[in-house]
Amino acid sequence: MKRILITGAAGFLGSHLCDRFHGEGFHVIAMDNLITGDIRNIEHLFSEERFEFYHHDISKFVHVPGKLDYILHFASPASPIDYLKIPIQTLKVGSLGTHNLLGLARVKSSRILVASTSEVYGDPTVHPQTEEYRGNVNPVGPRGVYDEAKRFQEAITMAYHTYHGLETRIARIFNTYGPRMRLNDGRVLPAFIGQALRGEDLTVFGDGSQTRSFCYMDDLIEGIYRLLMSDCADPVNIGNPDEISILDFAQEILKLTGASQQIIFKELPTDDPLQRQPDIGLAKKILNWSPKIDRAEGLKRTYAYFQSLSEEELYKKEHNDFEKYKS
Repeated sequence: MKRILITGAAGFLGSHLCDRFHGEGFHVIAMDNLITGDIRNIEHLFSEERFEFYHHDISKFVHVPGKLDYILHFASPASPIDYLKIPIQTLKVGSLGTHNLLGLARVKSSRILVASTSEVYGDPTVHPQTEEYRGNVNPVGPRGVYDEAKRFQEAITMAYHTYHGLETRIARIFNTYGPRMRLNDGRVLPAFIGQALRGEDLTVFGDGSQTRSFCYMDDLIEGIYRLLMSDCADPVNIGNPDEISILDFAQEILKLTGASQQIIFKELPTDDPLQRQPDIGLAKKILNWSPKIDRAEGLKRTYAYFQSLSEEELYKKEHNDFEKYKS
């Protein structure tokens, strides 16, 4: 039986990866410090014989008994509301945490896939973004703690691959959405749907002309699975190239929810990317992968999930206590 360690396992994507690999017959070892993850995302697996959970911060030494065939490194704050509150922890999980997992993979002779991000491209001057683009990132801006943590993560992962011969994979993940997203995590889709459900006006930053490309989580999980099982050590974009402006997206959400609120405009945050669209030619070529679920269907499923939340969850402003993770 294959054994896989998934870090960030109680988060949005991590929990769906636990479901996918458990469903594929793997023994899943889940790890999360629950700083942004939610244990409820994986508690349905606790009674399963092929599932274990470790409450642990991977910025500290990581030990897992027994063999490990694969490691998926998805531990990291991923939304501005999180990494702006805990910038040092964000840098530590991308650097120390990644180093710890690469060391574990080397000891266990495991193949490791690290979750990078389209944010390594910063505010791009090339559109759409290909894997060859080197990026336009401000290392000392407010978003730099996340962007540079991921850029370092890619660099050290590739160093372990070239110097130690470690089997590594790098997924550059573009905007992804679906059930189990945190409603108030600051990302655009849950922010819009949360505002619509609470009867608030939808907040668009800037003039709304900036673009994003949204990939439904089922498609993303399939892309991650194929990349892990591939022979490609180079970074690969995983995302949906169907680009839309933020203003048009806000109007789609109003139509979907039937909300009668207005759209209001606020100042664009520092270093907020003006364009985001993946070139997925490499993923099509080497993984035979491309998104299958269009935005209308994906939004319908996601909205149904958010509608099922309790009133307490709907009005909850923060997900977790960040105080003990500030150092």
